[in-house]
Amino acid sequence: MSNTPMAASPLTRAVLEIDEYASTLGWDQPARLFALVDTAQLRAQEPALADRLGLDDEQHTSGLTPIEQEEIPAGRPLDEFLATIAWPDAVTGCALTVERLMLPPSAEAEVPQDLDEAELTRWVADHPERQEVRMTVAVLRDGARESALRLREKDSATEVLTGSGLVPNLAEALAATFED
Repeated sequence: MSNTPMAASPLTRAVLEIDEYASTLGWDQPARLFALVDTAQLRAQEPALADRLGLDDEQHTSGLTPIEQEEIPAGRPLDEFLATIAWPDAVTGCALTVERLMLPPSAEAEVPQDLDEAELTRWVADHPERQEVRMTVAVLRDGARESALRLREKDSATEVLTGSGLVPNLAEALAATFED
């Protein structure tokens, strides 16, 4: 994933790397979960795996390496699935990429209050101002967080928004996977 732009922190670089990977798969993809491991430790402790991942040169001596996990079960609510996860000590952090429909703040006043979850989902899907967005959110054991948002209508690496507080609820759910 050599086209990933340089970013200030290893966590931001990892989020952008995952966003770039997800963009190569196209849209309308299931959610994907990643373990984040310290690249130097991975190279030292699992050299064969590091070689398979292309981490065998001097360029990959620091930072975080995302390792995609098994597919998230279809039809299972994401929050329920995340509640079942426990990471081994070697995992420094985790990340999730997921696609959702979002409405601009200007549409919030229009949302009917009497809809159940399925009806609300349909209502948002039919709204003329809806936006399809891919969110990549990562957290570290130490509490650091980072997110990347890519709108389908602006599907370009130069249009990806990053920030630590863009998707706070998803970041909280991921952070909970590290709690005992």
